[in-house]
Amino acid sequence: MVNKILSLVGWVGTAMVFVAVAIRFGLPAKEQYAYYLAWAGLICVLAYTLGQWREIVKVFARRQTRYGTLAATSVLAVLGILIAINYIGARQNKRWDLTANKQFSLSDQSKNVIVKLDAPLQILVFDKETEFPRFQDKLKEYQYLSKQVTAEYIDVDKKPAAARQNQISQYGTIVLNYKGRTERVTADNEQDITNGIIKVVSGQQKKLYFTQGHGERDTTSADRDGYNAIAAALGRENYGVDKLVLAQQGAVPADATMVIIAGPKTDFFAPEIEALKKYLEASGKVMVEIDPPDKADSAPLANLIALAHDWGVQVGNDVVVDVSGMGRLIGTDASVPVAANYPPHPITQRFSLLTAFPLARSASPVTGGVNGHTAQTFVESSPRSWAESDIKSLLASGEVSLDESKGDKKGPVSIGSAVSASSTAAPKPGDPPDAPKPETRVVVIGDSDFAANSGLGIQGNRDLFMNIVGWLSQQENLISIRPKEADDRRITLTATQQANIQWLSLLIIPASIFGMGVYTWWRRR
Repeated sequence: MVNKILSLVGWVGTAMVFVAVAIRFGLPAKEQYAYYLAWAGLICVLAYTLGQWREIVKVFARRQTRYGTLAATSVLAVLGILIAINYIGARQNKRWDLTANKQFSLSDQSKNVIVKLDAPLQILVFDKETEFPRFQDKLKEYQYLSKQVTAEYIDVDKKPAAARQNQISQYGTIVLNYKGRTERVTADNEQDITNGIIKVVSGQQKKLYFTQGHGERDTTSADRDGYNAIAAALGRENYGVDKLVLAQQGAVPADATMVIIAGPKTDFFAPEIEALKKYLEASGKVMVEIDPPDKADSAPLANLIALAHDWGVQVGNDVVVDVSGMGRLIGTDASVPVAANYPPHPITQRFSLLTAFPLARSASPVTGGVNGHTAQTFVESSPRSWAESDIKSLLASGEVSLDESKGDKKGPVSIGSAVSASSTAAPKPGDPPDAPKPETRVVVIGDSDFAANSGLGIQGNRDLFMNIVGWLSQQENLISIRPKEADDRRITLTATQQANIQWLSLLIIPASIFGMGVYTWWRRR
């Protein structure tokens, strides 16, 4: 009698479970009933199972049943592992990029910009449906970094109204929307996409003024000593570049984000220095690049050097000589100090690239600071270097040696120093409400060649200059390693080499395999 009741309970429980499943998928509005039915059915099935424990023990006492149970358990375990792997894989993104330049991984700069988003970034891709895959692989990397990023792919031919609404004039256009601002990109590479994101996130363009009138570097020159390449790089990151003749204008323009003094040959006049001081008092930003003297009897840039000293940086009357041999890695000699390790500073945070400074002078923090301004070194030469004070002998013969008794300074030698100070100035008109508190910031570097067209062949030089600009403009999210161009690894073959490869693949290798087969058959025979 008890067995009959338990059997009935088991069948009722099984029926209740099936009914619960049917309600769950067929009648979502009645889902709460399915929940209770499922639990009640499972309890009934469990009660039936416990009531049949003697019969279950007898069945498992058989050898065939034990083996079958073991096999079934193994199958279930494998299935469980596969389900778990797929479950985790659907929620975790992990890829390995084995290319030399990490061609399929986002750069540090892209990651820094994306992870610091504080509002949704909408990415709209307008192209033909067949072209969407070339965007998807790259944009998925942005989406994996932040939930703030969403991507939508719109076929221009199927949805012409959406294309007109977003002012799309060509296929392959990416529209970026952020906080009511819009930016358009017409390329599918990381550098252009990230630069577009920087522009739409930063909003208002930052204005950089390069001083002129004292032999400084020319931002429009394509010569070896010109600065047009670095000016183009600044433009890609939403910086406006313009020239400034302080002697004529008399003051730094009100819209200046920073002033860059790149390699002057002659000293600034006193009124120009006063204009720079007033600008710095109003939370200004200045980068000074002072090269060593061209000649032993060259007039010192006394006013500029004094301005740097007021901000805690001592510009040495010397030339940094590096005998570590690191220069050979990039094809230079001891007159080009190479930096590989960098003192802790936001400019060089996670910075691990080589930088080189052709014919540089020291720019060291003044011990104890000046007027409450304490500078920090952010780039220095190797321990096997020194600051050579005998410039006359160096320029005349090129042969010098370390002699601390004559004023030489043993390495590592500071080549670049930075200093910041809090400011009471009000935010500039047009700054967003969440902009960082204004600060005065100054960077002094004992070389201007490192950012010239001839020096940008070294990847670290460009990134270091851009990091300095990012720190000066108080855009720390731009301080990082930029995307690199993919290496061209194509193999160029002569006609003879192509013919040899063709004979090797079509005749020699197949003939060798055939001959080994015939030899093996003959031996066995």
